[in-house]
Amino acid sequence: MNLARQHYEETFVLNLGPQHPATHGVLRVKVTMDGEYVIKAEPVLGYIHRMHEKIAEQGSFAQFMPYTARMDYLHALAFNHGYCLAVERAAGIEVPERAEYIRVITVELNRVASHLLWWAAFLLDLGGFTPLLYAFDDREKVVDLLERVTGSRLTYCYFRFGGVCHDVDEEFITGTRAFIERLRKRLPTMYHSLVTGNIILIKRIKDIGFISREQCRRYGASGPVARGSGIDFDVRRHEPYSVYPELEFDVPVYPEGDSMARYMVRMDEIEQSLRIIEQALDKLPDGPIMAKVPRNLKPEAGSCYAAVETARGSLGHRLICDGGAKPYRLKLRSPTFSNLSLYGEVAEGMMIADALAFLGSLDLVIPEIDR
Repeated sequence: MNLARQHYEETFVLNLGPQHPATHGVLRVKVTMDGEYVIKAEPVLGYIHRMHEKIAEQGSFAQFMPYTARMDYLHALAFNHGYCLAVERAAGIEVPERAEYIRVITVELNRVASHLLWWAAFLLDLGGFTPLLYAFDDREKVVDLLERVTGSRLTYCYFRFGGVCHDVDEEFITGTRAFIERLRKRLPTMYHSLVTGNIILIKRIKDIGFISREQCRRYGASGPVARGSGIDFDVRRHEPYSVYPELEFDVPVYPEGDSMARYMVRMDEIEQSLRIIEQALDKLPDGPIMAKVPRNLKPEAGSCYAAVETARGSLGHRLICDGGAKPYRLKLRSPTFSNLSLYGEVAEGMMIADALAFLGSLDLVIPEIDR
């Protein structure tokens, strides 16, 4: 028997998930192993599919709004925002300036909360428990702030076509400024000194899970995954929407393409989100928070597209209207689906421990894929 044949016969199949903590949701990865080395990795989807896009066709435009938060429950307000933008463009609705600033403030707070939870879960995957306590301590402050203005703590339904449903008050503004000051003080010590510069973390994720620029383009990767491979693209900057053009912020880009680069992109994005929120609070104008919108919304027949930058990348909504009171067709371009698609190719040849660390660096939210 030749060595190649013998090598093949010694492989075995390992199922990660669909109920496995390292898959961050109901994801199954069918892994063919040779000892501790990954020969082949196949993500298997469909365990939590709920037909969201089909549901959008069954009710009115407004009735689908709560469903948007059930897809990416960690950055739900960005999904609120994306759907609102698509419908507002189709219906020609102009949003008041104060509402646009409130949208940006709340979306960026939600982005910070999402990155903090990713940071906590990622380090837990790698065997570190203590950082989770720090991250959730800070995330709780964000959730308290968002609960005050939205009434929810996770699956938000705060945006409306033409604005937002509740105005922010002085207590929210004061609390948000206090949170910015608090997190800025804690980032250098409790986050970077304790974790980012820790040799254990560096050995686990540096030079692991390399994704090339060409792979990002081939699979349509976006967000921190693409920016960690040197691709300078952020929807907020390159396809501007809302009041982002009025605000100054940097787009963190790292050329290394490894898991450490993706880690650093997200950590830098937390700082940039704080910068955006602070500017938006300073510029927050007086005025209405809702435009006058017909109760029974019936956009003219046609097609429109709207994209926003979520914590995981570019989220697109293709909305087709037929002149009726409900969408004729709604198609979502999910960032996590594209980011996960490259996993099999990149994980090939890795040790299983590195493959799990690489999986965590992608920041997957499975209900966003299984819509």
